[in-house]
Amino acid sequence: MGVISIVGRPNVGKSALFNRIARARIAIVFDQPGVTRDRVAREVEAEGRRFLLVDTGGLAFDRTPGSEDPLAAETCAQAAVAVSDSDACIVVVDVRAGVTPLDEEVIRRVRASGVPCALAANKCDRAEDDSKADDFARFGLPVFPVSAEHGRGVAALTQFAVAKLPPAEAAENIRPLRVAVVGRPNAGKSSYINRLLNAERVIVSDIPGTTRDSVDVPFTIGSGPTARRYTLVDTAGMKKHTQMSKTSVDNFSLFRGERAIEEADVVLLTLESELGPTKQDMRIAGKIIDAHRACVILMNKWDLAEAKGISQDEATKVIRQMMPFLSYAPVVYLSAKTGYNVRRTVDAIDAVASSVQAKLPTGVLNRTIETATKKTSAPMRGGKRLKVYYGLQVGTDPLTIRLFVNDPKLMTDAYKSYLEKALRARFGLEGAPVRLFLKARSRKDGAQLGMEIGRLKKNSGAT
Repeated sequence: MGVISIVGRPNVGKSALFNRIARARIAIVFDQPGVTRDRVAREVEAEGRRFLLVDTGGLAFDRTPGSEDPLAAETCAQAAVAVSDSDACIVVVDVRAGVTPLDEEVIRRVRASGVPCALAANKCDRAEDDSKADDFARFGLPVFPVSAEHGRGVAALTQFAVAKLPPAEAAENIRPLRVAVVGRPNAGKSSYINRLLNAERVIVSDIPGTTRDSVDVPFTIGSGPTARRYTLVDTAGMKKHTQMSKTSVDNFSLFRGERAIEEADVVLLTLESELGPTKQDMRIAGKIIDAHRACVILMNKWDLAEAKGISQDEATKVIRQMMPFLSYAPVVYLSAKTGYNVRRTVDAIDAVASSVQAKLPTGVLNRTIETATKKTSAPMRGGKRLKVYYGLQVGTDPLTIRLFVNDPKLMTDAYKSYLEKALRARFGLEGAPVRLFLKARSRKDGAQLGMEIGRLKKNSGAT
């Protein structure tokens, strides 16, 4: 598909325009320079075309007076790559500020790239503001008076940019696997993505909070019909709520990270091997469990832990003891710095994604449940014992099973966990959440239900 990038100096409204064209709140919009640093990309549809829309950080070229952003050079480099990869470019300017030297520099560099471009004269909130856009006509580029905040003029601008895209190719109806990389600040999430892609796709720095928004990174292994497609989502380091102001950029970043977890097919929880699981790591794990997402635990910076004589068996034992609620998640030890085991993480992602979509044969499912209940007696309360009559898979992603029992109130968390482990062991559901829902049925109703399902399976030829 085609690519349209949005560039400009800091604080002219690039992210607001990005969200307006995408018709969704994707990029963080905040009245502060330097909020967007990495390329924020999202596949959108407008004017009858699907294309990749890319938001970029403010181009300051290390010349903005009073700029305190130590990552200005890296932000400019990311924006430059975005422009070179684009089929069309929108340069955003602020009509209230008029033409600035930095605007001239941005326009000069974009024009030098040879990419078709237009100027979005932003903050023309009223019709009488449109005349201010005339000041930018001197650059010989199409100028569109727009208001990203209110949507004025955005349709005409989008129509122009879409018209510059190359002819659409036949689209493959294959949804990429969405993989969110989450963890505390400086756990090495961005370094891991760059190492996996063998490219500086996201900015890496020792400065906590370098990544502020959730960044989508398309990633493909192979080509043709057998190609495996992914969207890696780099997220900002997730801090405790007590460390943030309610109006801070960090708060928006945390919200984006939580949403990335909810939208992911697989979540990569990235920990630092030297530190092991911290309280904040366990809070993040709790969000993954609450969202019922599949999970792989990445123990990054393993080269540092190994240098101290720590073995993987020892580390795994500690992880399982401290995070028993994620005992189903596979653990991969890696080093984004050296590249150790980085490619192995893709195999773990594929295996977990397959588990999430597993279809459990009804007969085998119920034999597994029957064997488990015979091996360990169900709990009893008030002289009444829990009886499990039948189980039926009713959904995937997350894998959901409805159990028909005599009284759901008799079920305990410990016994439910026991049944989940039995199912995982039998069907190899590593990394996939399993949800058990209980429904009251009498023994007679349960038997009738079993007979009815048996007839349906026989008639359909199922085994």
